[in-house]
Amino acid sequence: MYNIITIERRYASGGNEIGKRLAESLGFRLYDRNILIEAAKNLDIPFAKIEGLEESSSGSILLNLSRTPLGGFSNNKDLPLADKLFLEEKRIIEEAAEKGNCVIVGRASGYILREKKNSLRVFIYADHEKRIKRAIEREGILRAEAENTLKRYDKKRSDFYNSVTNQEWSDPKCYELYMNAGVLGIDLCVRMLIEAVKG
Repeated sequence: MYNIITIERRYASGGNEIGKRLAESLGFRLYDRNILIEAAKNLDIPFAKIEGLEESSSGSILLNLSRTPLGGFSNNKDLPLADKLFLEEKRIIEEAAEKGNCVIVGRASGYILREKKNSLRVFIYADHEKRIKRAIEREGILRAEAENTLKRYDKKRSDFYNSVTNQEWSDPKCYELYMNAGVLGIDLCVRMLIEAVKG
């Protein structure tokens, strides 16, 4: 049985909703944007200042630090703030994994926990048109804005993941499950993941 599920997702693919509903169904803790809020608090930095830095780490030193022990080096004063933020998020993710029974969305969590035998790494995607439609419906934005938002978020997430892991964000080899939520639908993805977790 898996008691740690990590989810990487394309923007507007339904990955966040799947993570939330999966955690609720299993009675697991959900770690998503609350990781950023906790990291900001721990680093004593206003949330408004730190929000734009998330998933923007330079990656200049992090590949070597990705194997650091629990706690990392987020208090190193010489690090850029974006790198401090990632390392603090990494520490929070590792602590969550130690407790188990959790669903963690984004933040390269699958890579961070790749050596945990009880973790299930999932990638959620959907075709372009379904993502555009979902973005318009959920965000209340026009198509042109949805197109730009999709490109911006996918690039940001991909660049961040690739820089801190030296792997390709959307490479199926990095995951145990690669799910097309646009075809399967949110409900079926959640049910399939529940079955997978049960082993």
